Amino acid sequence: MHRLQAPRGPAYDAAFSRRAALGLLGGLGLPFAARAAFPDHDIRLLVGFSPGGAVDLVARLVADALRPILGQNVVVENRSGASGLIAAEAAAKSPPDGHTLYVAAMSAFAVLPQLPGQPMPLNMERDLTPVANVAGVLNALVVTPRAPFRTVPELIAFAKANPDKLTYASTGNGTSQHLAGELFSRLAGVRMTHVPYRGGSNAILDITAGRVDMMFGNFPEFIGQIRDGGLRLLAFGSRQASPLFPGTPLVHDAVPGFEVTSWIGLAGPAGLPDAAAAAWNAALGRATASPEFQRRITENGLEVLGQDQAAFRATIVADRQRWGDVIRSAAIRAE
Repeated sequence: MHRLQAPRGPAYDAAFSRRAALGLLGGLGLPFAARAAFPDHDIRLLVGFSPGGAVDLVARLVADALRPILGQNVVVENRSGASGLIAAEAAAKSPPDGHTLYVAAMSAFAVLPQLPGQPMPLNMERDLTPVANVAGVLNALVVTPRAPFRTVPELIAFAKANPDKLTYASTGNGTSQHLAGELFSRLAGVRMTHVPYRGGSNAILDITAGRVDMMFGNFPEFIGQIRDGGLRLLAFGSRQASPLFPGTPLVHDAVPGFEVTSWIGLAGPAGLPDAAAAAWNAALGRATASPEFQRRITENGLEVLGQDQAAFRATIVADRQRWGDVIRSAAIRAE
């Protein structure tokens, strides 16, 4: 994995800033006198969801960390709707100068473009330029406290003994929760019943009440209920457990091949100059290396990924293939 590299020392920073600015200007085909150095005005991070969710949280943590590094105000703008694609379209139509980026959830690049029945107002590959992958949202398997099973092997045994009886919640067809449930069913060789909801809060409420058995979802959304006893944390579906619950097992220990991380990265419009992407990667390298940024990420149930542009592109390709296989094998369609 190629990680974002943090510049070392003031002299390096100054030299890099000059090179990045000159490269960006050259990439735009403008003489140096025609533009100020990048960035020369406010930075906008466009979020496709309402405040309070994981994507919005990462955007605000990134904005806080980048302000002193870039020397400009970094503004988070929420443009919710169409599964995050309204913000993506706005970013695609912005000037390709590095000042406006889209805060992209994994679904925008790896799931929605290949989900039958999903309207796409833009071509994600053609109209956007991946810049860097910042954070991962840990996946967690939670069950109702009334469940008769306390481990993943016990859950699998129950599901095999009771085909289609075990129910799992999601926030809709084709969402990460739905795909994770289908992936688990396929790898574990079990049959479960999918119960889609309009929102995560309603799903969690029904799981705590025992009306639905379980859910694979974003760990940050479960933390409060886990601590209060409303949900039972059975295992982490990601590659590692959260330091907040370090003794929790991993799903892939019982189900080899199961590993789910919903990443959150940054993308600019098509035609974004290489120098602008390089400047962003350098700034994000410094931001994600900060102990304060890492602390805030961890305490919110996330993990630092810090993938540079090349690694981010490779992740998009791999996840598009993986989730495309799940979509096709389970015949999943958009609602």
